[in-house]
Amino acid sequence: MTSAVSTKPARAPQKGQQTKAVIIDAALSLAAQIGLEGLSIGAIAEVTQMSKSGVFAHFGSREELQLSVVREYHQRFEQEVFYPALTAPRGLPRLRAMFANWMKRTSTEIDSGCIYISGAVEFDDRAGPVRDALAESVNIWLAAMTRAVVMSMKEGHLRADADEKQIAFEIHALILALHYEARFLRLPGSMERAHHGFENILARHGATPPAAAPAPRRLKPVR
Repeated sequence: MTSAVSTKPARAPQKGQQTKAVIIDAALSLAAQIGLEGLSIGAIAEVTQMSKSGVFAHFGSREELQLSVVREYHQRFEQEVFYPALTAPRGLPRLRAMFANWMKRTSTEIDSGCIYISGAVEFDDRAGPVRDALAESVNIWLAAMTRAVVMSMKEGHLRADADEKQIAFEIHALILALHYEARFLRLPGSMERAHHGFENILARHGATPPAAAPAPRRLKPVR
């Protein structure tokens, strides 16, 4: 006779994953406000109203908690910024979609904070797994942006002799300046300046230069 299969072992891991997801979500929100260095098992236990031992059981160390936050942030960034842009046509439309999605996410992070930027400040001169994870995440995104620029060049939307790394650098610089102006300096019009800056980059490197204004017509002298 075949015995019934118990569902308890299957539900237990599922509940554990759900609990871990709740902890990471709380840690991500907290890290956006106080930085990755501000994370601790105790702080997360207080926010989630769990015991320290309960939080520790899911991560084992403060460093693993930080790494989990970086991975989750990167996954959400890809889901909101990168993957939706892939539905746009190859070349400049896709590059524009990537920047538009990036700006949309940045508009919310002006209030909530960006893990990539705050993490770079905290870990720029500190070796270790957390710094490596942050740097890898940013490099993956910048590589994707650079590929979109190269694709725009191949499609004839940008000049074939353009420097793809320079273009990607300038686009990245716009976002960094936007965070600084909007979040730190609280300057109005920062979003508009970032959009204008992006269009200027495309215009400078466009395959078809802007048409020159027609020369003024010379009037015949009146006799």
